[in-house]
Order: sequence, then C-alpha cells, then structure tokens
Amino acid sequence: MAVKRMRDTDKIDRPRERIAAAGPEVLKNHELVAAIIGKGIPGHDVNAIATDITALLDEKGTGVTYNDLVEIQGIGDSRASQMVASFELARRYLTRSKTTISRPEDILMMTTDLLHKHQEYFVAFTLNGAGEIIHRHTITKGTLTHSPVHPREVFAPALIDRAASVIFVHNHPSGNTEPSDADIAITRTLAEAGDILGIRVLDHVIVAATGHTSLKERGLF
Repeated sequence: MAVKRMRDTDKIDRPRERIAAAGPEVLKNHELVAAIIGKGIPGHDVNAIATDITALLDEKGTGVTYNDLVEIQGIGDSRASQMVASFELARRYLTRSKTTISRPEDILMMTTDLLHKHQEYFVAFTLNGAGEIIHRHTITKGTLTHSPVHPREVFAPALIDRAASVIFVHNHPSGNTEPSDADIAITRTLAEAGDILGIRVLDHVIVAATGHTSLKERGLF
C-alpha cells in the first residue's frame, strides 16, 4: 500500500499540528519521525522517508547509526545528524530514571516471572558504570533441572550494551535455592571471563518461590 503524501493530508492531521493540539503521545512512530525531519525531497515525501526510518528502527532499535540513516533516500548529513542527536538526547535523559542495583534484593522484583517457571531460565542484567540497569536478557531456557550456558552467549549482549558489569539470575523450579556444584563452577568461569573482558560479574542469584540465594554473599566466587 502506497504511503500517503504529507501534502495530501489535512493540515489539522499533520504531525506537528497534532503535537501542538494534543501532544506527542497521540502520534504513531512514523509520525513522530516525520515531525522531527519536517519535510521530504522531490519525489520522496516526508511520510515515505519517515516510514523507511521507522522500518530501520524496528529492525535495529537503539543500534541505528548515522551511517545507517544516510543510506536512506532523502536523509543526508544534516538529517542523519538531527536524528542521532535526538536518539542520544533521549537516551541521556532516560538513563536518569534507571534502576540502580546495590544488593540482591534489588533484582528480585524484576525476576518474579521466573519463580513459577517449570524450566530453568538463565537471565543476565547488564549495568552501566553507575550500577544502573541497561537491559535484561534471557540467555537460555533449559530443562527442569539444567540450563546450560556458555561465556560467549552470556557476554555477547553485555558487549553490545557496552556494559560495565552484569548480574546473573536463574531459577530453580524445584524450589531449592541451594547452588549446585555446576552453578558454582559456571559462575566462577563466567567471573573469570568477565575479568578478561573488563565486565565485572557483580552477583549470581538463584531464585525460587521459596526465596533466593546470592552466590556473591555466600563467597562462592
């Protein structure tokens, strides 16, 4: 389906006019992009450009770069800079409200979904240098008693996030949060790998409906 051109849209329905009348919350993603870039180029309307940018954002999310944007028809140096500047400004202000982790209990409210799972899930939280959570990543989903992990899989998202540290969480469907020999061994392996990569492993917490156990507090790594 062809994208409707901006000049064929009633003025009252155009993105900037709708922001003034009702606020940015009412706009769809491509309309917000159209409001930022303002206008198109001959043969390529602003709505078409905005749709292309939105498709790129859907594919790459916060990984969209200046070089990605200049590849889009109708986006030159100026507009690419304008877009990435908008992304970076939003990122800087959003990180102010991130959750800071200082103890195992701080992470528990973010893993309540794991407490009644019938399979083991291994989750990694990436953190920035201020100890604020960047993202939660599900690394593996295993069997009733085992969720195998490999340092390569565990640290790949941390490297992408440019994390300074990580916290690992996995559940024990049995309800017993006592760490197994395998849990201790993999935690030590991951901590050593993190040291090499410059990404500190802050903790590995085992959770269940019955409670939790911090391997760091136990002095197990």
